[in-house]
Amino acid sequence: MTDAQALVKTLDFQLDIQSDNESLLYDATLEARSVYNETIRLAKEGVDWDDIPDRVADDANLVKNTTQRVVAKALGAMKNYYEYDDFGQPSHTKDGAYPLRANYEEGYNLSLTDDGDVAFRISAKPYKHVTGVLKGSDAHLDILQTALEIDEWKIGTAEALFHNDNAELHVNVTNTEQTVRDKQDSLTVVGMDVNEDNVALTALSEGGVEDTLVIDFPEIKFERHHYFTMRKRVQNAGKDSIHNTLEGREERFVRDRLHKVSRHIVAWSQQFEKPCIVFEDLKEMRDSIDYGTRMNRRLHHLPFRTLQFYTSYKASFEGIPTAWINPEYTSQRCPMCGHTERANRNKKRFKCRDCGHQDHSDRGASVNIAVKGVKKLDWNVPALNSLPTVRKVRRQASGAVDAPTVTHPTVRGYQADGRMGVSD
Repeated sequence: MTDAQALVKTLDFQLDIQSDNESLLYDATLEARSVYNETIRLAKEGVDWDDIPDRVADDANLVKNTTQRVVAKALGAMKNYYEYDDFGQPSHTKDGAYPLRANYEEGYNLSLTDDGDVAFRISAKPYKHVTGVLKGSDAHLDILQTALEIDEWKIGTAEALFHNDNAELHVNVTNTEQTVRDKQDSLTVVGMDVNEDNVALTALSEGGVEDTLVIDFPEIKFERHHYFTMRKRVQNAGKDSIHNTLEGREERFVRDRLHKVSRHIVAWSQQFEKPCIVFEDLKEMRDSIDYGTRMNRRLHHLPFRTLQFYTSYKASFEGIPTAWINPEYTSQRCPMCGHTERANRNKKRFKCRDCGHQDHSDRGASVNIAVKGVKKLDWNVPALNSLPTVRKVRRQASGAVDAPTVTHPTVRGYQADGRMGVSD
């Protein structure tokens, strides 16, 4: 996110569709899937991306604006694959519905009714429209009604889609007056270390480490392996349609969990004075990964970048800036003395061979990320004579968070009962 950037929020609504137009909308989402698949296929064949929109539009049975938006999203997925490879190369053989994307007042319209409802009109097919009213949370309806009446809010692109067989509309609105605070004005840096089964956070101010938290999400790693195994079995059995269905379920599961984790990260960061969340730029790390077929698959398909993006996006809507640092040695450097050695880490345990400091390895990395963030903002790095106890929480399937449990407090040595002891 750049400084002074206008804030964008996505509002989710259910569609209360008039007459029998729900089937028309569903048919349009199937056509959108065809447009998406054809775009991916042409991109894989090496067709110039600038030529793809016109080639696809010639055969698409959608309004021109919607076709252009679906093509743009498909090409965005290809770009994301080449840059970050969070979910593997997009498939051009998927079945089922795909969201209709449209610009406001081109592919869809909204208006206030005399009863105070928000009416919609979606151009599903050329010269064929779906109409009705929006249903949703009071908070989202209030924001949308405000956007329809006040100049500071602008209504942007929207997606019409089916979720659990229910028609929905997701609308992007922008507040042109509210901006992200300049990161140079920050008073707290939150270092964020993303791992295979958790994210570690450390808040660092001029007075030292304010707090630290590790959010576990082992179910993502488990479900990814579970779906990988099922996809391999159905693929070997020649059931490609089931393979695509499983792939879609996996992506939805992972994205849902990442949204919940990113919300918790932003909420935790907000407790500190003028925070700035700092991420590692992991693109070069991905390019250099080569640990064998099995480990490469696990690491290349971890959604590091996706979690960073969700967190950055949600932080921006709260006015919180973000920054990026070079990840070199953040996992191997001792946060207390600065000594760097690869063998310092052993799974979740970090032990410095130089000063003897012991710590939760991921928390130690988040401290190093925060320190690099402080340097990037040209602050004086505070003395790290001691670190607070590490608190761990685990996300539940419902999205709730357990009460914090004390595991891996910061230490220089283990206590007699095997728990780590707090350092002096």
